[in-house]
Parts: sequence; structure tokens; C-alpha cells
Amino acid sequence: MRLIGVLFLCLLQFSCASQVHEKINGVSFVASREAVAQEHVQEVMNIHANHAAVMPFGFIRNPENPEVVFDTERQWHGETKKGAKQYIELLHKNGIKVLLKPQIWIWKGIFTGSLEMKSEEDWQKFETSYEKFILNYAELASETKVDIYCIGTELEKFVTNRPEFWKELIVKIKRVYKGKLTYAANWDEYKRTPFWQDLDYIGIDAYFPLCEHETPTVAQCREGWQRHKPEIEQLSKAENKQILFTEFGYRSTDQTAWKPWLVDRHDNPVNMQGQVNATKAIFEEFWEEDWFAGGYVWKWFINHKESGGANDNRFTPQNKPAQDIIKEYYEKY
Repeated sequence: MRLIGVLFLCLLQFSCASQVHEKINGVSFVASREAVAQEHVQEVMNIHANHAAVMPFGFIRNPENPEVVFDTERQWHGETKKGAKQYIELLHKNGIKVLLKPQIWIWKGIFTGSLEMKSEEDWQKFETSYEKFILNYAELASETKVDIYCIGTELEKFVTNRPEFWKELIVKIKRVYKGKLTYAANWDEYKRTPFWQDLDYIGIDAYFPLCEHETPTVAQCREGWQRHKPEIEQLSKAENKQILFTEFGYRSTDQTAWKPWLVDRHDNPVNMQGQVNATKAIFEEFWEEDWFAGGYVWKWFINHKESGGANDNRFTPQNKPAQDIIKEYYEKY
């Protein structure tokens, strides 16, 4: 009996340890023209991802007097409410949990964090429009029982200038959707976001600058993280909320860890090793931390076989050596 008791205790400790270390191992599932099929979801499962971010879009044509246009017939299937629902349902059918993360795109790719109105009247017009957009998808989040809902992505000027709007918006969202909430703050914004106490996760788009090296090593990237990690942990402990990397990833190009936020179509040489090393470093720095919930790699296209590859210098790890690194760590955690 004593031996059985010891064995039971060991099994219990192992079980608890496994639960502690299980992370949100996610992909940012890019909206497509077409419906998602089982073969597309299977590729997500093949890398042991247990979460996916589904990202319908609203568009702003005029940043001076913006209205968020969304859920129109001219949008791609995956950018609409109907398409997002189809994505979510198939992901859930396969046991993959979902972060519903509606985002806005501004004409000519203007950075959303710089969006700022010039008058009180314009602010109120914009707020009315944004509220309709975000509550529309909160309804979808409730209907489809998604696991996490993201109330905004990289909207620093909007958040800074209109804190009361956001407080009220969160209350309205909670009336509609009863699950967990986050906000995707840009890497240089998260410390000033005023409403973390009202959410469940501190969401960060983790494009922190680490080092300037052409091909950074794992050690150099990890050293670069020491400038940022203590402050991230400090905020987590102060707010008593886990950190969630709502986006993370690196381009397969030279100096990938220097300015990881750059999305321009530059012609910098392809550098697969840099992407591998930076990706490995972020896993080694964060995935063992109990205050860290996990994250969603940027980005994962539905048509896996046609995505990424040896000549691609952009973010996706698909059909690149970095994909194997992600698979390895996602299987481990």
C-alpha cells in the first residue's frame, strides 16, 4: 500500500507539472479568399499547434475622418463574419482553440497605432463605428464559444486619447461575450495600456528589437531579450495577469532580430538561419515561465503547400527550417 501511495503521488506531481507547462501554442491563421478545408487545418495540427488566431478585417479608407467598413461582399471570405465563423467551426471540430482577433487596416497601410482624430466630433464618429465593428465580432465570439476574444490590435493613440471609451467598451463586450479577453498592444505600447485589470491576459505583439547582427545567434537573441523581459515579467506580476504574445515571429532575412516589426517588401537577402535562431531564442526565454501563457506565430497562410519556401524572405515559417523549430517546441509544450 505504501508503494502504491508513493507511485500515486509521483503520478499526481507529473500530472500537475504537465498542466503547468502546457502553453497556448498558436498560429495566426491568415484570412483567405476561400473557405478553409480539412487539409488546411491538418497542416496546423502537424506542427502540434493547439490554438489559432482567426482575424476578420475592417477597413478605413480615410484616416482623417474614418469609418470602419466591415463585413461587406467585396471582402475576402476569411475577412468576413461568415468566413470567420466557418474557420472557427472547422478549427474547433479538430480540437484547436481559437483567439478571435478582429483587426483594422488603414488605407495605404498606415500604422494603426498612429490613428488620431482632430476633433471631438470626429472621435465620436470613429468610436461609434469601431464599437459596431468590435461588438459585431463579440457576438460571433459568443455564438461560436471562442476561447479568447481580442478587443483591438495596436491602437495606441486611440487608447491613449480615449481611455473612457475603452473602459465602457469593455463593459459592453462583457455583456455579449462571457469568455476571456485580451488586447494586442504593440511591443512599445504595452506598458502604457490602462485597462489590463479589466482583461484576462496582457496581450503583446512581441516585435522587440534584440540585436543588429546579420545572422544573430540564439545566444545573441537571448541576450537581447534581457533588455525587455524583466519589464514584461514585472508588469505580469504587478497586474497579476499572464502575458500572451498575441503575435510573435521573425522574417527569414538578414538582421531579422533588429527591427522585427518591419513589413515592407524589401529585397534583403533570404536568411533562414537568422529566423531559426531568433525563433528558438523566444521559445527558450519564455515558454518555461509560469507567468507566460504562450503565443501565436505570425503568420500562417491557409494554403500551406504554396506558402513560404526557400526563396521567401517574409514572416511565415511555412516550408522553412523555422517550421521545424516551432513544431519541436509546440510538441514539447
